Amino acid sequence: LFGYGGLVLAMFAIVCLGSVVWAHHMFTVGLDLGTAIFFSSVTMLIGVPTGIKVFSWLYMLAGTRDRLWDPIMWWIIGFIVLFTIGGVTGIVL
Repeated sequence: LFGYGGLVLAMFAIVCLGSVVWAHHMFTVGLDLGTAIFFSSVTMLIGVPTGIKVFSWLYMLAGTRDRLWDPIMWWIIGFIVLFTIGGVTGIVL
């Protein structure tokens, strides 16, 4: 689940789900209740493959032999932290 295959399936799921969540940006246009529930549900559902991607990245980092003080490792860890913070705070918005 958290290897290469899981990462590829998670990316495919994000592409498929991401193509139908565009209306969650239209919260001020007055969508009817059924439409709002659908887009809200799909938006929340997209968090599952995104979590699989984040844990796959962490799993791959745990298996590497690179040193922590290498600049690329700081960039990768910083990206994962900012990606996660952005996703968590995006839920609140």
